[in-house]
Amino acid sequence: QVQLVESGGGVVQPGGSLRLSCVASGITFSNYVMAWYRQAPGKQRELVATIFRGEITNYADSVKGRFTISRDNARSTVYLQMNSLKPADMAVYYCNARLWQMDYWGQGTQVTVSS
Repeated sequence: QVQLVESGGGVVQPGGSLRLSCVASGITFSNYVMAWYRQAPGKQRELVATIFRGEITNYADSVKGRFTISRDNARSTVYLQMNSLKPADMAVYYCNARLWQMDYWGQGTQVTVSS
């Protein structure tokens, strides 16, 4: 059974930082492309950051220079370090694991940016 479990969300003031974690089980983690998505109320889910098997990364323009995605294959964990948070970053953040036709999602973790 595949599980992706996110943690690390919470409430932070504008300009603050959070680190999200996603622990995967039931998959050969190192084979998968891992990504973080987010969905704000009333908006479509959007891709935030991706890390490929060779640790090549890609970011949405809105988070470049502020967010960093990383992975620890030994711990089957992907991280999203979020700095200089803005109210526009407020959303539910989802972890995604993808390999060919296999596509798995976590349950999401809420990030609230508010003064």
